[in-house]
Amino acid sequence: MGQETEHQIARQGRLTALVIAGTMLIWLAAQFIGPRIGLPGRYALLVDLLALAAFLWAFVNIYQIWRKRQDK
Repeated sequence: MGQETEHQIARQGRLTALVIAGTMLIWLAAQFIGPRIGLPGRYALLVDLLALAAFLWAFVNIYQIWRKRQDK
């Protein structure tokens, strides 16, 4: 595997890690702040669905990284 491919995989891994960490922090903040400011439950459901979409995107990227490493 070439040097450029390794850098691309590392960059994709860092982005995926940031998405996972950021999604978790935003989700936790929304769950903490939402009831305190009186947001209806439908907004909590919306935040949950957005978090699930972000995690699905991250898992697809993790699979792609794994496949790229297998192809070396």
